[in-house]
Amino acid sequence: MSLQLGEVPTIVVSSAAMAKEVMKTHDLALANRPQIFSAKHLFYDYTDMAFSPYGAYWRHIRKICTLEALSAKRVQSFSHVREEEVARLVHRIAKSCPGTVNLSKLLGLYANDVLCRTTFGRGFSVGGDYDKHVFQKMLEEFQELLGGFSIGDFFPSMEFIHSLTGMKSRLQHTIKCFDNLFDEVLREHSNESRSLETQKNLMDVLIEIEKNDYGDMPLTRANVKALILDFFAAGTDTTFITLDWAMTELVMNPKAIEIAQAELQSVVGDRKSVRETDLPQLPYLKAIIKEVFRLHPPAPVLVPRESMEDVTINGYCIPAKTRFFVNAWSIGRDPQSWVDPEAFLPERFLDSTIDFKGQDFELIPFGAGRRSCPAITFGNASVEIALAQLLHSFDWQLPPGVQSKDLDMEEAFGITMHRIENLVVVAKPRFS
Repeated sequence: MSLQLGEVPTIVVSSAAMAKEVMKTHDLALANRPQIFSAKHLFYDYTDMAFSPYGAYWRHIRKICTLEALSAKRVQSFSHVREEEVARLVHRIAKSCPGTVNLSKLLGLYANDVLCRTTFGRGFSVGGDYDKHVFQKMLEEFQELLGGFSIGDFFPSMEFIHSLTGMKSRLQHTIKCFDNLFDEVLREHSNESRSLETQKNLMDVLIEIEKNDYGDMPLTRANVKALILDFFAAGTDTTFITLDWAMTELVMNPKAIEIAQAELQSVVGDRKSVRETDLPQLPYLKAIIKEVFRLHPPAPVLVPRESMEDVTINGYCIPAKTRFFVNAWSIGRDPQSWVDPEAFLPERFLDSTIDFKGQDFELIPFGAGRRSCPAITFGNASVEIALAQLLHSFDWQLPPGVQSKDLDMEEAFGITMHRIENLVVVAKPRFS
């Protein structure tokens, strides 16, 4: 679909075939990012990976992230963090029994703490630090500003209006709050006298690269901060949203819970804790996650691309500087690709080779091609172990008097898309 959004020529892609044209056939020509007003202020003048222009700098930081910060080996090194935070999540839920629990709130804490500990080496929900920095409020404001409507993005000639509406001052205040937090954490990490940790966190990795150089393009302190913000922008909300939608769909489909619990019983047995080594033996659990990604991609419209040159797609000549939106939400519900697309049916993936790693364009929650998300392994690891443990530790039901049809499935507006209403459920421990 071709649209004129203000002063910006725009293409919206809503089928797997056209997504393949954009993210594979013409991947290089469409590898740039449009200059989003909020991203300029929130990511240190577009020096992060998600929004930086295509070029030498972007290739450099992409290499750092894929080979150093977010490699499979690095993700595996954080397994103890995930296991400890999952145990804490289970403990928090157990304290609510036999009453109801606001599961959305606890899943949000889990996602934030995993990200904070892997990034900074410490969480922010213990010992008052969470409240001290008003960390959750900062993240919420950050996500709202990044994903909200900005008139200057569609009428660049009217960008001055952000100074009048107060949006520019909000952006400046938010990034100042993060900047102060990062300065404090960076001082801690740069302090030679602090106790040596056997485990490097992401901040340690980036500081080491900043000090010792990496390739022929040194990282600045602002570059390090921009990359850390990328981790939070892409890592907290997406993990929380996936788990929240997964549990919402499961409590509405008790049969799926039964199948998943039977599978877990056959692999984990009477052991109370699920180990990450158990996960490869849980195909139905993985199918649930794929089905959640299909129905509820955390970023429903992927981060926009921009054409660097004229391209011809499907017989249409599209000029340079055209903005491309790939509608992953619509592609996941396309009846040409999926049987009964509106139904929650994890079984559809049991005999299917379709995966979400960027090779199958029917399912692209992390994007594909050059600008795909490099944190697929990191994000998936945080989701799999948490969902497995939740299903293994508890039986789940809606509160008395509440039926599936009563749940409000409306989604919030933003760059990521979570349910407006929190998920309140009853958890019954399966182990005494």
